[in-house]
This record gives sequence, C-alpha cells and structure tokens, in this order.
Amino acid sequence: MKTLTGLLATTTALALPTLAEAKQVTLTTQLTNYGGDGAYLAYYVTDASGKYVSSLWMAGGRAHYYQHLSAWERASGGDTAQLDGITGASVGQGQTLTLQLNLADTLFDAGYVLHVDAAVEHMRESPEEVAIPLTSANAGKAAHGSTYVETLTYSY
Repeated sequence: MKTLTGLLATTTALALPTLAEAKQVTLTTQLTNYGGDGAYLAYYVTDASGKYVSSLWMAGGRAHYYQHLSAWERASGGDTAQLDGITGASVGQGQTLTLQLNLADTLFDAGYVLHVDAAVEHMRESPEEVAIPLTSANAGKAAHGSTYVETLTYSY
C-alpha cells in the first residue's frame, strides 16, 4: 500500500486557521487492463472556479514524462518542485493504488474537485481521466475513468 501523510495546502487558499482540522482520506484507484506499460497518474485539486490549488500525489518517477499529464501540467504550470516527497512508482494495468492522505476539512462540500490525469508510454494521454467533486455525498462512491482508470473512490 502506498501511503502519503501530509496536509494539503501550505501556500494556497487553504492556509486558513481551520487548516489544523483535517480528515484522513483514503483514495483507491483501480486501473483497467489496458494492455500497456505502467500508468503515470497525477492527483490534484482545483477550486470551485476551476483554478489549480495543489498536487496530492504523482505516480511515476521520471519527471520528463510529466508533460504527458497535460491537464495537470497546464493547471500547475508543470512545477515539479512541489512534487518533492509526493511521488511513487507508476501503476501497472489491472493494479490498485491506495493512498492515505490528510486533507483539510475546508476542501469538502466547498466546491473543490479532485482530478486524476493519466498517461501510458506508447499509448494515448488521458487528461482529466477522472474528476470528482469533494463532497460528503461522493465519499465512498466510485467515479469511473475514461481510459485507464476503472474506478476512483475516496472515503474517510
């Protein structure tokens, strides 16, 4: 199990007095059997207006492939400095990636959206593979991806 523990947002709009209150959230991503190499996955959050807030996790360790996570790169400006300590190996077809994170309570039921971009070498890119609003109602419900992600679920 891949585990990441840390608070989202230090220099973002989430750096509020309530930042000390957080939920431990489990993200579970099940990949399809797409017939290719390991997938690079970028997990990030946007606010209610669609503005990039922060990266949560990057699956895939070679930075020169991050350009193929095009929605993440466009949103974040491709700033790899913010990925220090939040990267892991790419994820193979049919595998499950489970992440545990502490996310600020202010992210939930406030218009924030969790995004996952995906790319696989020698296969097509899948920007916005999954986008799911961070709401209490969506917790525990599977969101379906468009190409490489079978399902993405978050729970707390």
